[in-house]
This record gives sequence, C-alpha cells and structure tokens, in this order.
Amino acid sequence: QVHMLESGGGSVPAGGSLRLSCAVSGASIREFSMAWFRQAPGKEREGVALIVSSGSRIYVDSVRGRFTISRDTARDTLYLQMDSLKPEDTATYYCAAVDRPYERILSPANFDYWGQGTQVTVSS
Repeated sequence: QVHMLESGGGSVPAGGSLRLSCAVSGASIREFSMAWFRQAPGKEREGVALIVSSGSRIYVDSVRGRFTISRDTARDTLYLQMDSLKPEDTATYYCAAVDRPYERILSPANFDYWGQGTQVTVSS
C-alpha cells in the first residue's frame, strides 16, 4: 500500500521561501507521475505542479517561475521549492501520485494516492 507523508509547511512573510517534501513508502516513484495540489479555505483543490516519469514538469501559471517541483527517486521523495511566496499562496498543500508514468493532466481526479497535507501560510 502506498503511503505519502508531507512535511516542510509553515508560516513565512511575503517574499519568503519554503521547501515541501513528500516521502513515499510502499512503492518506487520511478514510474509514477507525481504532483502538488493546494486547497485554500472555501476553494476547490487546484493543481500546482506535476512531474512525470521522464522528469518533464508542468506548472500552473500562478506559480511558474516561483515554484520548482523535483524528485529524488533514490529516496522516493518529492519536493516543492517555493520562492517569492505571496499571501495568495496560503493553503494546505498536498502531494499526489498515480502509477502512470506520463500523466499530464493536473487534475485531482487523475491521481490515486494522496498525502494528508501540510499548511503553508504567507503573511503580507
């Protein structure tokens, strides 16, 4: 059974940085497509970034140039480096995975495995 555990959330002022991690157990992420989603109170869960098996990345427009998704297949860990954070980035961030190597649709419905979420709060 696949388990995913996020860490690295916290509170930072606008312009600050955070690095989220997502440790995966129960499977190798080498052939997975993996993603980060976020959900703010009262809003739907939205995709932030995706990385497929080949290493290609997709970003939502609102974070492109500020966030970087990466992975360490030796450690079965997914990362999200978040720089130049804005108050509108405040949300609970979730890592997600699917055992398809080239899933390119950044939609919650296309991912099967989820972490429990980590809170990111950016103050103005």
